[in-house]
Formats: sequence, C-alpha cells, structure tokens
Amino acid sequence: MTMLSISAPKIFDGTAWHEGQAVLIENGRVKSLVRIDDVPAEARRIDLDHGMLAPGFVDLQVNGAGGVLFNEDRSVEGLRKLCAANFQFGTTALLPTLVTDTREVTRSALDAGVAAHKQKVPGFAGLHIEGPHLSVARKGAHNPGFIRPMDEADLTALAEAGQAMPALLTTVAIESVGPDQIARLVQAGVTVSLGHSDTGIAGAVTGFGAGASMVTHLFNAMSQLGNREPGLVGAALANGVWAGLIADGIHVDPATIAIALRAKTGPGKIFLVTDAMSPMGTDMTGFALNGREIVRADGALRLADGTLAGADLTMIDAVTYMHRTIGLDLDEVLRMASLYPAQAVGLADTMGHLGAGAAASLVHLSDTLDVSGVWVEGEKAFG
Repeated sequence: MTMLSISAPKIFDGTAWHEGQAVLIENGRVKSLVRIDDVPAEARRIDLDHGMLAPGFVDLQVNGAGGVLFNEDRSVEGLRKLCAANFQFGTTALLPTLVTDTREVTRSALDAGVAAHKQKVPGFAGLHIEGPHLSVARKGAHNPGFIRPMDEADLTALAEAGQAMPALLTTVAIESVGPDQIARLVQAGVTVSLGHSDTGIAGAVTGFGAGASMVTHLFNAMSQLGNREPGLVGAALANGVWAGLIADGIHVDPATIAIALRAKTGPGKIFLVTDAMSPMGTDMTGFALNGREIVRADGALRLADGTLAGADLTMIDAVTYMHRTIGLDLDEVLRMASLYPAQAVGLADTMGHLGAGAAASLVHLSDTLDVSGVWVEGEKAFG
C-alpha cells in the first residue's frame, strides 16, 4: 500500500499539540509523526491548509444512527450502516449498543457483533449490551417487562462473545448481577459498567471491587449524590472508575458537569458518549423502541410520558458543548472523546491517539470545530 502523509497547521496526537508536522500512514496504521520537510518523497501527500488533525472519536454508547436502530436491525449490513453514519460527526470507532430486550434479541445481537468483527466492518469496535440486568427502579426508557436478573446462560453468552470481538461492554445493576458474576465476566474479557441502578455506595463499591470499572451515563438513571448516602453518583466520583457522560445540556446541567469534573477521582476519567438513537444523521421526527413511540423534538428524544430515551446528540456536538459551554480546554475535551473511552475498554493500543502502530483514524476539524474530513484506518470516510 502506498504511504500516505496528512498534514495540517496543528496536530493533536492524543497527548500533545504539534505544528509543522505530518502524520505518516502505512497499511492503515500510523507510522510516525514527522516534520513536513521530512515526509518521504514516495508518500502521497494531503496538505490541509486550515484547522487541526486529531484522533478519531471513540463512542462507547450508540444505540442507532442513519435510520438504523440496533434493537430493530441486528444484521451485519445494519451495523455497517449504523457505523458509517457516525463518520460525518468525527466518530471513527464505536460500540453499537443494544438496550434491554428479550433473550433472543440479545443473543442475535451478540451473533451480529461477532460477524461484523469477522467481516471487518469499518468503525466497528465491539458491542455495548445495556441491560436487561438492571434495576426497575432506575429503568429510564428501558422496558421493565424485559428487565431480569442475570442467569448462567446470560453470563456464558456474554463471556463467549467477549472473546470474539475487540471489546464487549455490558451495563448492569448490582441489584441484578452479583459480584461473583461480575468477576467472571471481567475474567472473560468483558468490561462491566454499573448503571440503571438504585444502589447505595456500599453496593457500588462491592461491584467495583468485583471488577466493574465503569459507570454508564453519569447522573442519569442512577441513585444520586446525597448528604448521607452518596449513591452511585458519589461512588463513581469518589472511586477511580471510568464514567460516560451525555454532554447535551439536557441530560446533565452544565453546572453539575463542571462540579463532576472537579470532583472526579482517577485514574478513571469522565469520557463523552452520545447515547444516540436511529435519528442521528437523518431528519427523522420519531421512531419506535420495543413497540413504544419516541418523539424527536427540541434537541431531545422522549417517550410519551416525557422520559428521555437516548439522546439527539453527535460526538462533535458533545465536543463543542464541553469546550464552549463548560469551558474545558480543547485538548482535554478531545481526550474525553477519543483517548479516555479507548482506555476504558482496553483499546488504547490501537485507537484514541496517533502514536506509532495506532489505527490511522483521524478527524480534520476546522478552527470553528466543524468536521471537515475523516479517515478510518487510512481510508477517506468523509469530506
């Protein structure tokens, strides 16, 4: 394959900013960052005259996009369309997400994920299985009729699928999944996140001790921070776990986001997720989930009773919101959209940064943070 060189006035490699340099790409991987004057003569050059290059975004929670809802279309072609619909918004790797459904739907989703990985669907990095092992008390938009405790067959199916794709993330409530089950999932390579849970801090810490390393959409569908009971929110902030955040100004108040950023204990960080549904990248005004109608209006997706059902959000919108509204430095926001989620599910060897050997998945952003171009493993995907 011909060596490719892409340069821009500024390059963020996931850690630091560079000027006067280019990203050298070979066989879909980053070879190195070099001075523009040192680009090999044989390289095909793309010299961008404005904006910046950054690692492609990594989204760990995408229920749908491009008109495809994973719960309804669990085919490889559906996953291909869902993944591709994210490219125009800067996301180059994602975990298509299945929300609580029947045992049969969950199994077919896992099978589709394994097949998508075998067929090397661009952008597909694994799956996120959100439920059905949740708490009815914190169900959110999940269908309570499908929520149930985890049994041995559920655990086995997740463990086997976790061995057959790059990353498998599952959101569970400690009320429905015991610490021994969490430990077995983690041992099998599954990333376990606590969410849709009404647990107190003691239960959350028990889950973390068993190996759960993440919290799903911080503040939403979980026990809140109180003066005498810190809840799952307090547990997430006070412990070194990762935490996803829906930064749309609707799911979490900007003041609350700012407080959480100041309070979060590491090494796990807060990272961005879209929690997007099928309308992403379309003009759809509504869709159905588990037979229930969801309306898209005023920047949100809601059930008839007003319950939020996913988010009407793209990753570049989340990045822009965190930088302009929350006031976070752009380099940290870019890490929240790429490096941190990659680290959270064990994929940082190959994504979330532009170090040697990483996938050559890049986003070209204008100075006003518009997505001008996207490359997925060295291939132009948008722009």
